[in-house]
Amino acid sequence: MKLNVLPRTNVKLALDKVRANELTDKEQEIALKSLYQSFEIRTTNAFKFDLLDHKKIYHLDQIKKVSINYRLRFLDLKYFKNKLPDAAHQDIQHLEAMHETKLSGFKIMAPSALFRLEKADDPLLFAPLGNDYYYLIHKWGNDLHPLRRIMMWPFKNIWNLLALVLAISCIATEIMPMNLFTKSPDATTYWMLLFFNFKAIASIVLFYGFASGKNFNPAIWNNKYNKA
Repeated sequence: MKLNVLPRTNVKLALDKVRANELTDKEQEIALKSLYQSFEIRTTNAFKFDLLDHKKIYHLDQIKKVSINYRLRFLDLKYFKNKLPDAAHQDIQHLEAMHETKLSGFKIMAPSALFRLEKADDPLLFAPLGNDYYYLIHKWGNDLHPLRRIMMWPFKNIWNLLALVLAISCIATEIMPMNLFTKSPDATTYWMLLFFNFKAIASIVLFYGFASGKNFNPAIWNNKYNKA
């Protein structure tokens, strides 16, 4: 299968899938109505609950899970290097007019590069509702690379990264001609070469990671300082 026929990843659909796996529509509606009766939620952005599209409401835990899976960041709008499209401004104005309020506290969910460079890879604009709930205002740009979740899997934690290093080490060991190192290759020689390859590759990966200030997905998804 050619790579260009694979469907690209829509972050909103990924969020919807995570939410659907956690709560049924009825359970979510009950939870949101309960939250909306609290004082805290009314002091964030004064939305009118009955006018909200419940399908656009996401909890911070759902945003965090998708951000970690796809190595995305969820930061204040002021850290976003790109300009909001006119359609996003129009959606904000439409919501403000509908709810008779002035919105604030906007958040952007997007790949790390969009907080450093001007690109257009699937940013999502949110406004806080309170109690760790956020309302999706606008989505634009290109969907994510179809294999992004797989490519970002090694960066979820140290064990995933070590598993990748071990796999690469095994491949390197398999393709290396053993007779270059010994005239009588055996199992001991194989394991020694595997250990050497693993140590060498791991050292390079760790050096690059520390030198470039990289960190794992759970540490950077809402971190405004880490370069990721």
